[in-house]
Amino acid sequence: MKRSSSPVPTFDVMLLPTVKALKMLGGSGTTEEIYDKVAQILHLPDHVLEIPHGSTSQGAVEYRLAWSRTYLKKYGLIENSARGVWSLVSTSIDLDNLDAKDIVKSVKESDKKKIAPKNSLVPVEISDDSELGASVEALEEIAWHQQLHNLLLALSPDAFERLAQRMLRESGFIQVQVTGKSGDGGIDGVGIARISGFLSFHVLFQCKRYQGSVTASQVRDFRGAMQGRTDKGLLITTGTFTRDAIKEATRDGAPPIDLIDGEQLVLRLKELGLGVKIMMIESVEVDANWFAKI
Repeated sequence: MKRSSSPVPTFDVMLLPTVKALKMLGGSGTTEEIYDKVAQILHLPDHVLEIPHGSTSQGAVEYRLAWSRTYLKKYGLIENSARGVWSLVSTSIDLDNLDAKDIVKSVKESDKKKIAPKNSLVPVEISDDSELGASVEALEEIAWHQQLHNLLLALSPDAFERLAQRMLRESGFIQVQVTGKSGDGGIDGVGIARISGFLSFHVLFQCKRYQGSVTASQVRDFRGAMQGRTDKGLLITTGTFTRDAIKEATRDGAPPIDLIDGEQLVLRLKELGLGVKIMMIESVEVDANWFAKI
């Protein structure tokens, strides 16, 4: 295989680190937790994690890691729930007995055996190793993710703030208002989060509709604008957050700030059915044995 000179590891390079990450996480983890662990295992610096995939807001590492999970799932090593939690099919998996090349070869051979309509798949760039096969499920997921990301980036700032307002309302927040006033320190809106119908707390939120990564200094600026107004903040972006920004958001002794990146945003919109329709495909199977018994 022709290897890439890009600093972004190819998806096959991240196969075994993904398994190792899940083992370190206790056998299961969210997409975000797996991403963080794999980045630590491979010692990926921020400037590599911030490289975008094409013209989308999704990071190249994040994009290729999605393919790693797809191959591991098709190989039978991991599975995922409807809530986006990935888990090892067995906690006794021995990394020393796994070979990334064998996994890729096995999945590719399995895909070739599947019967599919001619020209049913549009070639999609997975990595610089573009000869690698692709699953229909992964292609569909990547397609709608990118489409939704592009639509979010095309929204006006006001429209994006209204979308955030609608999403928070659908998520159970009450009295959600978009302020967006100039000179308001970057505060775009306020709302009240209710927990189990009993407890509630005020939340200030900020929306950042752009590609690239939100930095630690931007998180600190947002916290400064929150000072004396609330004990909780929410920062929503179509992009990503640097590792330092994530650490800053949960820094000891400072008011906590919850972070929603572009990947979490599109998944939340899908879960809430906001601008995303899930089509259920009916499958009909003829039972020849039933007719034989007549």
